[in-house]
Amino acid sequence: MLEIKVPTVGESITEVTLVKWLKKTGEWVERDEVIAELESEKATFEINAEQGGVLTTLANEGDTIKIGDVVCNIDTDATKPEGAPAPAEAETKPAAAASTEKPAEQKPADKKEVAPAADVKATPVAAAIIADKKVDTKTITPTGSNGKIFKQDVLEALNNPGRKPGVALFGRTDRPEKMSNLRKTISRRLVEAKNTTAMLTTFNEVDMSAIMEIRAKYKDKFKEGHSVNLGFMSFFTKACTYALMEWPSVNAYIDGENIIYHDYCDISIAVSAPKGLVVPVIRNAESLSMAEIEKKVVELATKAKDNKLTIEEMTGGTFTITNGGVFGSMMSTPIINIPQSAILGMHNILQRPMAVNGQVVIKPLMYLALSYDHRIIDGRESVSFLVRVKELLENPALLLFGKDPVKSLLEI
Repeated sequence: MLEIKVPTVGESITEVTLVKWLKKTGEWVERDEVIAELESEKATFEINAEQGGVLTTLANEGDTIKIGDVVCNIDTDATKPEGAPAPAEAETKPAAAASTEKPAEQKPADKKEVAPAADVKATPVAAAIIADKKVDTKTITPTGSNGKIFKQDVLEALNNPGRKPGVALFGRTDRPEKMSNLRKTISRRLVEAKNTTAMLTTFNEVDMSAIMEIRAKYKDKFKEGHSVNLGFMSFFTKACTYALMEWPSVNAYIDGENIIYHDYCDISIAVSAPKGLVVPVIRNAESLSMAEIEKKVVELATKAKDNKLTIEEMTGGTFTITNGGVFGSMMSTPIINIPQSAILGMHNILQRPMAVNGQVVIKPLMYLALSYDHRIIDGRESVSFLVRVKELLENPALLLFGKDPVKSLLEI
């Protein structure tokens, strides 16, 4: 008998939740076959059968299990059962036999007839509408005395097909559901961020015209050359890495009585996964090209949606970018992803009037929000950081050198 234990998935993780059994007790499992899904406070992962045999489950879905505990047994001495014919094959013969019956013996289904208006207690106008529109009187809720139907009752039935007027579409039942480990962790960290940081948010707006023109002009060639779409995230990530290098406190965090500064930019990207918000990390984003950033974003987002992110891919990060604009958010104040000290919130791009050289023009504008920990980042640094990001996004050519190409040429 082989025992399958919960593996170690992280230094700080002591227990996991059994999310789903992919195999049941008594079933034969092959070696390396996935038999269950487990969820820690940071990620979802799978456990595999180490040997082939008959499975015996020892825990139920939803149970909390400690690291190292036995979750199931596999009887490796059991004989593999011979494959039985699929149910679909067994049902084929009766179906074929039924098809030999004569068509004449198959009776058509009786059509549901509408009761004639004369048999219904209704006003003359209501009875006329019922007869003309062929309304099933069973769908009408009479409001008159002794079940008499008025004109308005018939109109209500016509305007609300499929349900009786006055009847609630939804019930009033309460449905308790156990909070997942991931949701518990998200809740705990958000409350901790609010309670342990001096969080403040500063705002600005960005004219997205230049970036949108670049994407419209080069998106086809970019995809042809790099096999990935040219999105907004690569522009924002690149702009943030330059700004973080100029304002290092935004890329730092407090550790006890020390401030830990970073000479690199590990950018966390907030992704809405099926089981909650996760923040996988793009390592050394300052050293990646636009295409490399886009490929990494797609890779991490796909893993998040498939619950395939590893602990390592979600650990660390020096700065976070979150995009509420994909859901239509116009403005928000994102919460810091502790222990980091700042987070940039992107929002929806809308056509709005803007004054340019004394003239009102329509521009695609986006609000940006930078939430930061005021214990380590002063107002001058936070505002200057956001202004720098705005400048880089409105002048994408600056992303090549981090500053004006002419000034770079002249070394000024």
